[in-house]
Amino acid sequence: MLKNSSENLSSFKKAFDPEEFRNNGHKIVDVLADYLQKAGCGQLNHVLPPISPEEMLSLWDEDFSEKPEKDLTDLVKKLTELSNHLLHPKYVGHQVTSPLPMAALCSLATSLLNNSNAVYEMGPATTIIERKLTKWMSGLIGFGDKGDGFFTSGGTLGNLTALLAARQSKSGYDIWTEGSKESVSLAVMVSEQCHYSVKRALQVMGMGENGVITIPCNENFNLDNEKLEETYVNALSEGKKVIAIAANACSTATGSYDDLQKTGEFCKQKGLWFHVDGAHGASALLSGKYKHLLNGIHQADSVVWDTHKMMLMPALSTAVIFKNSENSYEAFCQKASYLFEREAREEWYNMAQRTMECTKLMMAFNVYACLSIYGTKFFGDYIDRVYDLTKEFAEIIRQNPDFELAVEPECNIICFRYLKNQDKDLNHLQFEIRKKILSEGSFYLTQTILRDKSYLRCTLINPLTTIDDLKELLIKVREVAAK
Repeated sequence: MLKNSSENLSSFKKAFDPEEFRNNGHKIVDVLADYLQKAGCGQLNHVLPPISPEEMLSLWDEDFSEKPEKDLTDLVKKLTELSNHLLHPKYVGHQVTSPLPMAALCSLATSLLNNSNAVYEMGPATTIIERKLTKWMSGLIGFGDKGDGFFTSGGTLGNLTALLAARQSKSGYDIWTEGSKESVSLAVMVSEQCHYSVKRALQVMGMGENGVITIPCNENFNLDNEKLEETYVNALSEGKKVIAIAANACSTATGSYDDLQKTGEFCKQKGLWFHVDGAHGASALLSGKYKHLLNGIHQADSVVWDTHKMMLMPALSTAVIFKNSENSYEAFCQKASYLFEREAREEWYNMAQRTMECTKLMMAFNVYACLSIYGTKFFGDYIDRVYDLTKEFAEIIRQNPDFELAVEPECNIICFRYLKNQDKDLNHLQFEIRKKILSEGSFYLTQTILRDKSYLRCTLINPLTTIDDLKELLIKVREVAAK
């Protein structure tokens, strides 16, 4: 018995041995540095592995033996080969960024430390880092000294948390304690181009489809402020109690920024909570050239801001910022004596009183460290570069009559479609073009449907993507369509 215990201890000591970690770490960094070099130069064979789910399933073992002989370096090499390459300049797909290598090193440190941000005593340093960072972000938004917030795991949780606070603040009674009342039909007005997570949050909150009031958009897919009064009055006539409006900064499908100034003024006039889903576009506050797109955001009561979209951070890393720090405690009002000793507002440093998570990653450190190392201008220049590149790409598309631009891009999201192959239904043609390109792995782009028309959709999120890469994409679209 003692012999087995001694052998077990020996194996644990080896697993935690500093020199073992150092040696493995050097090997892994070498593998990733080589990968980074190849990805940045476009030397990888594919942007994504052209492999079906069934084929991918066959490539990974599930035989975890008692005495395995796998090597970490080999596993990491295999992982890089069979993953999507967001660092490749021809990745123009979803709104998940190519992360800064420095941020990846930060993640290594936080993963080893593994402090949770539930309460201060579990994560003292990163609790304060998160506080400093959210105060800084609050200042950029224009909230002043009373602004406050926290980080959470993604925009979906961010929107849910903000809207829970809106409901508690504007429902007219303590809905957290008393539960929903059948006599009160709560509703939130949202842009028809809102992210699905906003509608999902409202339905998770029990409002149902009837509690989601859609506001029409204009021809550029911005929320149509001329329709606000009509939409609001109609909702009231149906017996609904409207408590909030959720606007986009910017929308996911087209990257269109809503007029936050006018929407904010309307919310103030009607006494509504004003929520801004700035998951993608709030980072433009760092740009001297494009921050005007967020004029009026200071009127918001809550803002969601993903740093893993437009601040080059690894996922997930989302800030939820409130104009009034008091409101940041509204979403969750429960007590847990094993964690908390006093009322939530007396313990700002115990984040679990305000977030869905209890155990939470040290996600704010990546952002804090990279801002400290690179400075704010670096991130502002990044926004300028990818927004400018998108406008340049739009101009090229306009100059080619066999392509059609869906809308003038306002950020780094652009939608277009190919027109020339008249033998095909144009909507189905876009689907076939994308499917073929993905099967080759030459580019990664997405698609969307706008007013019954299908479009190819690109998010130019990699700072190393060039206009030549995008010209090559148009050539590739033509080649595929011709076949």
